[in-house]
Amino acid sequence: MRFAGATQSTELCGDIEILTLAGSLSPDGAHLHISVADAQGRVSGGHVARGCIVRTTAELLLALLPEHRFSREPDAVSGFSELVVRARS
Repeated sequence: MRFAGATQSTELCGDIEILTLAGSLSPDGAHLHISVADAQGRVSGGHVARGCIVRTTAELLLALLPEHRFSREPDAVSGFSELVVRARS
């Protein structure tokens, strides 16, 4: 998981449960935010980092939006590739 403002990811070990997972998938890649809780109820959240392993199962619902096109494009203000959603013509 990469915490807000951090440049490096943090590895969380032990039994943790996914509470929420939200974001977008596009041909340019994924941008996902996650919150998890440990056995004592402590909650952590941030960006999903490459290499996450699910211990048992994760139930995910993906919704297709065929009328729209998702992409990531450089943003001059933020300096990051930001999500752009356009209607398909």
